[in-house]
Amino acid sequence: MDMGNKKILDFLNYGLDATKILVVGDIMLDGYLFGSVTRISPEAPVPINKISERKETLGGAANVAHNLARLGCKTYMMGVVGDDDYANKIHQMFADLSIDDSGVIVGRESTTSKIRVLSGYQQMIRLDFEETLPIEEDVQSKLLDILQEKISEGIQAIIISDYNKGVCTPSFVSRVIQYANRMNITVLVDPKGDDWMKYNGANYITPNVKEINDVMGGGISNNNSDLRVAAGRVKTDFAIDKVLVTRSEKGMTLFSDREIEVPTVAKEVYDVSGAGDTVMAMFTAAITGGLSEVEAVNIANFAAGIEVEKKGTYAVSKEDLLKKIKN
Repeated sequence: MDMGNKKILDFLNYGLDATKILVVGDIMLDGYLFGSVTRISPEAPVPINKISERKETLGGAANVAHNLARLGCKTYMMGVVGDDDYANKIHQMFADLSIDDSGVIVGRESTTSKIRVLSGYQQMIRLDFEETLPIEEDVQSKLLDILQEKISEGIQAIIISDYNKGVCTPSFVSRVIQYANRMNITVLVDPKGDDWMKYNGANYITPNVKEINDVMGGGISNNNSDLRVAAGRVKTDFAIDKVLVTRSEKGMTLFSDREIEVPTVAKEVYDVSGAGDTVMAMFTAAITGGLSEVEAVNIANFAAGIEVEKKGTYAVSKEDLLKKIKN
């Protein structure tokens, strides 16, 4: 598909700000320490990384919302945080991006945070600060009350961004999908783990090859025939209409009424962190904004190609896309 065609350009220029999308899932704060290693410590046989840059950005489900906001969508976020400094930073980032975070409530002791230490483009270590216990029933009830409020405000699509950190429990996710189905709201799921029955009834699911192996028990290679069979089983076993598989260097394939396959467009891959979030955000914005599935897969793949060429988690903007298309 010609990414410079008039329909795509009109969509990017005028169609995104009319979309209203809710993200539900595991909210995180991503931290990065960028530096360089030139010697080994005299204290222990470990490298010394001289840090030259620090960065904090929205992570997990919050990164999906970040991408949507940077595209120009009206974005809503729903999930839980702790009562701590990490949460304060996240709320400030949401405010700066004009993301409606009235659905973000205190529902656990601490906010999930991940700190990555890099030398050049090589990740040396990742430090995770997290609580992964399932959210309590009273927290689920509060979130479901908020969900109904947001539905009444005209939400057009719901993204369930599951990072297996305790928010997307089977009972909670099932009820979110049931509410959405009753109101004919499109539901898209970025899955985690091997319990996909909780996603039953969703419209789209967007696994990578590893994730589809997790639920199928392994043995699925990154080829069309294996993935075609696996996608068919997902549709049947979990009553999910359509399966979009992200395939790393092979791009992505949507198994819908027909197969839509697009090759990767990335020229250089520096960091794949957050690429799946970019695909989910762009694909959802595209189908919500009126593009066809063929156009949505192509522009999502195009956006992912921009994201992986950046250092660290990066939210692709409308301006990034327009600039890349013009070049």
